[in-house]
Amino acid sequence: MKFKFNNIIFKILVVLALSIVGVTLWYTNNLANKFKEEEKKKVALWAKATKILSNINDVNDDIGFVFEVVNNNTTVPVIQVNEDGEIIAHRNIKNATSDIALKEEIESMKRKYPPIEIELVDGKKEYIYYKDSKLLQNLKYFPVFMLSIIGAFMLIVYFAFSNARIAQQNKVWTGMAKETAHQIGTPLSSLMGWVAYLKENMQNQSITQEIEKDINRLSVIASRFSKIGSLPKLEYVNIIPILEGSIRYMKQRASSKILFELISKKNVINTKINKDLFEWVIENIIKNSIDAINEKGKVVITVKDDDKHIFIDIADNGRGVSKSFFHAIFEPGFTSKKRGWGLGLSLVKRIIKDYHQGRIDLIKSTPYQETLFRIVLKK
Repeated sequence: MKFKFNNIIFKILVVLALSIVGVTLWYTNNLANKFKEEEKKKVALWAKATKILSNINDVNDDIGFVFEVVNNNTTVPVIQVNEDGEIIAHRNIKNATSDIALKEEIESMKRKYPPIEIELVDGKKEYIYYKDSKLLQNLKYFPVFMLSIIGAFMLIVYFAFSNARIAQQNKVWTGMAKETAHQIGTPLSSLMGWVAYLKENMQNQSITQEIEKDINRLSVIASRFSKIGSLPKLEYVNIIPILEGSIRYMKQRASSKILFELISKKNVINTKINKDLFEWVIENIIKNSIDAINEKGKVVITVKDDDKHIFIDIADNGRGVSKSFFHAIFEPGFTSKKRGWGLGLSLVKRIIKDYHQGRIDLIKSTPYQETLFRIVLKK
């Protein structure tokens, strides 16, 4: 229920963030367009004032307002040129160190806006080139800035929720595993006592031997569960005998019509593993293969290695897995069986990924031809 609640909150935050982005982009775009129009009007007014100044012949004319208009432009970059392209005046140009720099600036302005034409009384013409002010340019980048902040916020929220979810899952796994180990361990102690009693009082020891085997098996299962959630001890061992043992154990519990095969060019391939948990992984996957085979079939384990990795392929010719479920099969609760809990492959992935820093993937699945799981371990 808590997971679901957290997902709802996350979705609400995503919608809220996207809404903020949308409103910000709309508002900033409108504001930028208004600024652009105002600056265009300002340049037009500046051009008009420049024209008046150029056409004044009487020094007694009141030109104070005209000078004020010209001098008040402190933001919009403008360059005034004559018909021959000679620069007459300029304002608010940052790098106005030479005519070459100014001409480069004119070329840049040409690409942005067409020049404003001024017709003088003597028939000659002048042109005013301009571009967006620094303020307007910064305003255009404001949405990018806002998107970066919101993107960073969303990443932080995502990682926070993701880590919280993983932490909760770890807590559930640990609690469930330890409780299972405890619940199995309590009757096991009693059963061991009864087996010891039967050994002393029964003449047919073969029965007690079989019971003892099953009790020992339950002890192994309890031990495996107790290691989930704790830090298991890893040791360098040869995995070939472990794979052979797992095949032997599962073969005794499978139909005689199912063939088992282990293929490896080497008799010794060492890596650092926890033996109990690694056996659990192999047996879990083989059990899935057996369940997928209707009557007759085969399970083949192929082991290869290179300088850095060990590759363990487990293949069967059972009914297979739909491609749309390739990733879902490792999720807790996913199962295609009527009475399954959907925890087997989830445990397998957890053991390989979290405890052995390896990988497990369903590589391919063709019904009744080949379904292939691959485990990759570091050497």
